[in-house]
Amino acid sequence: MTPPETLPNDIVALQTALLDERAARQQAEARASGAEAMVAYLKLLIAKMKRERFGQSAERGRKLLDQLELQLEDLEASAAEDAIAAGTAESEPTTVRSFARKRPVRGPLPAHLPRERVVVPAPPCCPCCGGRLVKLGEDITETLEVVPRQWKVIQTVREKFTCRSCEKITQPPAPFHVIARARAGASLLAMILCAKFGEHQPLNRQSESFSREGIELDVSTLADWVGACTASLAPLNELIRRHLFAAERLHGDDTTVPVLAKGQTVIGRLWTYVRDDRPFAGPDPPAAVFFYSRNRGGEHPSRHLAGYAGILQADAYAGFGDLYDARRRPGPITEAACWSHGRRKFFVLADLGKSPLALEAVRRIDEVFAIEREINGVAAEQRRAVREERIRPLIGALEGWMRSERARLSRHAEIAKAMDYMLKRWPAFTRVLDDGRICLSNNAVERALRGIALGRRAWLFAGSDRGGERAAAMYTLIATAKLNSVDPQAWLADVLRRIADHPASRLHELLPWNWKLREIPAAAA
Repeated sequence: MTPPETLPNDIVALQTALLDERAARQQAEARASGAEAMVAYLKLLIAKMKRERFGQSAERGRKLLDQLELQLEDLEASAAEDAIAAGTAESEPTTVRSFARKRPVRGPLPAHLPRERVVVPAPPCCPCCGGRLVKLGEDITETLEVVPRQWKVIQTVREKFTCRSCEKITQPPAPFHVIARARAGASLLAMILCAKFGEHQPLNRQSESFSREGIELDVSTLADWVGACTASLAPLNELIRRHLFAAERLHGDDTTVPVLAKGQTVIGRLWTYVRDDRPFAGPDPPAAVFFYSRNRGGEHPSRHLAGYAGILQADAYAGFGDLYDARRRPGPITEAACWSHGRRKFFVLADLGKSPLALEAVRRIDEVFAIEREINGVAAEQRRAVREERIRPLIGALEGWMRSERARLSRHAEIAKAMDYMLKRWPAFTRVLDDGRICLSNNAVERALRGIALGRRAWLFAGSDRGGERAAAMYTLIATAKLNSVDPQAWLADVLRRIADHPASRLHELLPWNWKLREIPAAAA
């Protein structure tokens, strides 16, 4: 501020000084406003990065669910340990301040397990008077026990016979082996495959585990077996792919997979497509198919889906753009956007407590999901009718609200970016209203990818591009078996035992859904 003694005396000079002072003040305010906006942006960015690194991954349910479950495990284990130490494991409920902690009610042990009776010897006579005892009844206490893994060597004996008349030697033909010149049974091979690709145990760890049990199987031998089994099972992979790409609607997504390269690892991709018609009561069985690629170029989904012209539910990945082109042959794929992806962008801001608008958007979208859960598994036409009556008004109100609020926001605001993600793709998001086959979310494929994301911490990287392709083939078999509620290890063991002698025209009988149907009558019998 200019001191009073230095102010000019004439009016024109005073007006000029006032204008200069006002301009300086406006510039200072503009700089301060820009700095405040940058501070707010950086704080939000830091909060988002902290959430990505340390925050929860689940969007629904209670906060920090996984951590709470681990904490609950530790607390219950500690309580049981303390109870045993105090000699009160079977005593009355323990009162802890304002509530009583009751031990959970024990359910019966599985009826299909074999029972081994261990009879506690009774006294020869009455301990009180020495009289003769007569059995009155018995009390049985069942305890669950496990028999450690047992190894055995199967000797296949082919006896030789000679004819006394013509002196010709006769011998039965050699039985089929899963891998030629390999000393591995089908059950062992299935166990190794499921451990590596289903439970994310690298071959070196399996080799170490076998060694501790007295079985020396080096990693190179196990790797040879894995490669040979993948080749043997390739025809089933092809049948699953044909079944999957015959669907009217698919889910699609991809995830990263580190691949060992020269002195480093590079980031490859595993692409996943899932067919699951159960949400709209479709009669065809579900399936999942995986593909590997060295990068995330759009040419890969174009190659995978070259002959497909149905509905694809996926995120807004730009590489899918060519699939939706009207000039595409055999025809354009219909895009269906994922509401979970759209909701997630609002949820992050709402979870950080930085945006009341984001919280309101999550609330509105959750109303849509609540109705959708009621019609899961209902026929497509019924789903469409319910959506038309109950969900369309909610989605229409959501669009009007977002467009109204978006007009007031800066294009740099995070909540504006979340709104733009949905509004720019609004036809793909609202396509669910006109087709009962379309799901509201792409969660089916994300569930298929979850195991890979969890397993990366165990196996760290794929050994090569061929290793990535081999992993994709085995993930296809195991994931499809799980989708059909089939035990992958039992199924693979049976398939490996039979596939070489099985007629090629009847290979479809070995697919997980047909194998399951075949096993049910035998189990019932």
